[in-house]
Amino acid sequence: MLSRARRCAPNRSVPEGRAHEPFRVAPPIIPSLAVMPALASGAVRAEESVGLIETRQFDTTDFRLQSGAVLPEMTIAYETYGRLAPDGRNAVLLTHGFTSSQHMAGRSGANGAEGSWDGLVGPGKAIDTGRLYVVSSNMLGSSYGSTSPAHKNPATGKPYGPDFPDITLVDIVNAQKALLDSLGVKHLVAVAGPSFGGYQTFQWGVTHPGFMDGLVAAVSAPKGPGGEAAVKSLLDQLAKDPNWNGGWYYDKGGIQAVMTEMRIATLKRYGIDEQLADTFPDKAAREAEIKKRAESWSTVFDGNSLVTLRKASVRLDIEKDMARIKAKVLYVLSRTDKVFPPSIAPDVMAKLKAAGVVADYFEIDSDFGHSASGLDAAKWAPRLRTFMAGLEKRS
Repeated sequence: MLSRARRCAPNRSVPEGRAHEPFRVAPPIIPSLAVMPALASGAVRAEESVGLIETRQFDTTDFRLQSGAVLPEMTIAYETYGRLAPDGRNAVLLTHGFTSSQHMAGRSGANGAEGSWDGLVGPGKAIDTGRLYVVSSNMLGSSYGSTSPAHKNPATGKPYGPDFPDITLVDIVNAQKALLDSLGVKHLVAVAGPSFGGYQTFQWGVTHPGFMDGLVAAVSAPKGPGGEAAVKSLLDQLAKDPNWNGGWYYDKGGIQAVMTEMRIATLKRYGIDEQLADTFPDKAAREAEIKKRAESWSTVFDGNSLVTLRKASVRLDIEKDMARIKAKVLYVLSRTDKVFPPSIAPDVMAKLKAAGVVADYFEIDSDFGHSASGLDAAKWAPRLRTFMAGLEKRS
């Protein structure tokens, strides 16, 4: 166990499967739109939060990927809320979105940024940390502390960059399983997460079907959209930056310009105009705020991480393996989501039913689009609370 807090350092030699003491990382600056407590219609008082949270890290060696490739060193950054029961069976795993972070509850960093699901996770909340031990993991390949393309390749001493091995949702889930094992978690009450976190949730249900009682997939789907064309489109966008250099931009000033442009488009697709309308009624002021948030994000998130995670997402297809799912499912979409519109719900629910999966559907009546699961937490917290209560009885 490390005796001193350290910033993420995935490249040093460590004993296999070791969870370290807390370390400080740069706060997740607008990793998701849900980190906007003033806008959340279901906002909770700060004293009801799990409080100030520090990011921890789990390190292991020789982590074998589904492809057969091996990561000589692997770090997974994570947060925890609540206490693990002696039998290790009161845990919940939270999984985050494509470009967001593991900070999903409490406050973090010098600015006290609120977790993206703070309205749902905490003492007395739908995911009640008074009874449950909650682990929120930064996924493998992401940019918030876990091993990713921006980290040092032990073989070269330089960032992996485009040489980072292709990973799958199975790899992401298995890395989380290794983390949970190191923490003494024997069984999960549930896996829950929004967007790309929903991908992970569904993958957990297939890869480790007997390890959890419930799955909560919000603003997501069991199959990744876009195919390889989506990967090519992303690479084409990144290549517009003059510093791209085939992905080898780390010593050339980075690619913040194109990352900012892409982030602005993403935020608008997620519904930020509607979210900021009351706070910034003037369009010019609103556009300036959106650009400011996009620029902040682009200083933190790595372009090669976008590529790595996009490749993993487009290859996800849980539909063909749904019959492996043993857990109960709560599937949640948002009325105004343009990324995963509620029109996809009937087909997903029909396929789950045909596979013999016990599943319920809930639609959040929200104007906040893809970010509704966090920003409008109060509108679906009662349904989540009921679902979780039923699972706890089973566990």
